Amino acid sequence: MCGIIGAVSQSPVEGVLLTGLRLLEYRGYDSAGAATLSAGQLHCHKHAGRVERLASACEQAPLPGQIGIAHTRWATHGQPDDSNAHPHCIGRELALVHNGIVENHADLRAELAATGCHFSSDTDSELIAHLVRAELVRGAPSLRLAVSAAITRLEGSSAIAVLSVAHPECIVAARQGSPLVIGCGEAGCFLSSDPLAISGQVQSGLFLEDGEIAELRVDGYTLHTAADGSKVERAEQPLARSLETVGEYGEYSCYMEKEIFEQPTALRQLLKGCLADGRVDMAAVLGEGAELWLPQARAVHIVACGTSHHAACIASYWFEQLLGRACRVFIASEYRYHLPVVEPGTVLVVVSQSGETADILAASRAATARDYLCRLAICNVSHSSLVRDSESVLLLRAGVEVGVASTKAFTAQLAAFFLLMTLFGRHSEAASFPGEATCVDALRALPEAMERVLALNDKVRDLAELFHDKEHALFIGRGINYPLAMEGALKLKEISYIHAEAFAAGELKHGPLALVDAGVPVVASLSDDALFGKTMSNLEEVRARGGRIVLFADASLRLPDYMSDVLRLPEVAAHLGPLLHAVPHQLLAYHVATMRGLDVDKPRNLAKSVTVE
Repeated sequence: MCGIIGAVSQSPVEGVLLTGLRLLEYRGYDSAGAATLSAGQLHCHKHAGRVERLASACEQAPLPGQIGIAHTRWATHGQPDDSNAHPHCIGRELALVHNGIVENHADLRAELAATGCHFSSDTDSELIAHLVRAELVRGAPSLRLAVSAAITRLEGSSAIAVLSVAHPECIVAARQGSPLVIGCGEAGCFLSSDPLAISGQVQSGLFLEDGEIAELRVDGYTLHTAADGSKVERAEQPLARSLETVGEYGEYSCYMEKEIFEQPTALRQLLKGCLADGRVDMAAVLGEGAELWLPQARAVHIVACGTSHHAACIASYWFEQLLGRACRVFIASEYRYHLPVVEPGTVLVVVSQSGETADILAASRAATARDYLCRLAICNVSHSSLVRDSESVLLLRAGVEVGVASTKAFTAQLAAFFLLMTLFGRHSEAASFPGEATCVDALRALPEAMERVLALNDKVRDLAELFHDKEHALFIGRGINYPLAMEGALKLKEISYIHAEAFAAGELKHGPLALVDAGVPVVASLSDDALFGKTMSNLEEVRARGGRIVLFADASLRLPDYMSDVLRLPEVAAHLGPLLHAVPHQLLAYHVATMRGLDVDKPRNLAKSVTVE
């Protein structure tokens, strides 16, 4: 979501701040700003819109100084305009940037207003700056102690960085629920909400834990607990991401297109070293220690959001139909308010591309009090909060995903779930389990089969012509193809802004058929399985009402001649079909959005990493 970068350097920091903000753009934002200190004066630019607007302002009036903070904001409290952009400056005394939400902001705002505070924005973040200033006015001997006292008043999640004219030698940063990383390089000390933004400046870093506060100076940093000020010593770790890792999108038109076509490579990277002699290498997939809990696993709870939730729903079919293991899937934002029964031998799987999603982290931490056999994270970011908090980890190794609409992380999650299911199968006597060697062969065949699907890109572009001028679309599927329909609808609505809904195909006659007419295209995936005939009957219901049908269908299926808008997909093991069928859904959304002239990588109102509830 919002992005933070800060620098205390031996050289001017304006360029470092702007470079960092550009690297944070993929997270999604609606305004940007920066503040620096120089010769006892505070300088600030902030504007609604893209980072380039901020950069233009800096060209006209540069931000001088060797210490500064900057921010990209995704609106929560207050509309996206100049006044609500960060940093929030209190006169020419203090500047603050904030990620997160202050849940008790209304009470604190009323309290501060009663003391004569004047607010220049509608945000919850500005009141933190007023709280810090009040502590300095009351005589706090350092900026760190002023920030420590201020944040004890806050409820909710926060990551903040503060500059003060009264203490021009340092930046103070604090974390409670929202990520921050700090590190030192040859030029000075740096902080960010995402290590990507400072990876060009430092080789290693330290991730703040909840309740910690850091003071950054040009020659180093100190780390303390906010509660009692005690000093914290903790080793740094290498920052895996680098500027080269992201790169440009080269021959492609945007990061989303590039990442769709990277999926075969991402699958090969995930599977590399995991498969040998017809078996899955448990240590390579889950790390050391899995042999202690895996044989005892009897059931699975999966917690996820958005695209990851759809991957989890598909995985639940594998666990239940192939293994006969109970598998329940929960939306992360609802998990803590559901409090499901945890039977003995239940493994909790928490899934997140970024590992910083607030609802996921809250659910994972709430689950520590439950009697789970193990808390396993499936994640794409090795240094994320989720990975650090979990007992076991299955890393996706899909590479940095910049596009807000997840593509390669989704198929990597599916492959990871299938690896996990195969390992569970090692201790299963279910007759429906195809066997570990068969599963390994199916996984090995996936990357090449996916390349053959990507070769159909031009045909998907032709199908997209049916959608680009529409305002509504329906996606349907049965069995394992139903959550795939949910993912297809999500992709289309995310980046094309077409209203798209997904339904279990058998539910059409219970209401959704009322939506069908010639102006509402209907997308369906057809697999060579026991539900093929029933799905065809549902499609006949659509056709009888004048609906335009687009089919993604296994190559072996015999279809009526009147089904003309059909994309034939190569064969894979039936249970792995969703990984191939996902690709044309992604390409369809991409081409429709492009035809509508939209910014595919930065869809409106959305963020890559949702760090607030």
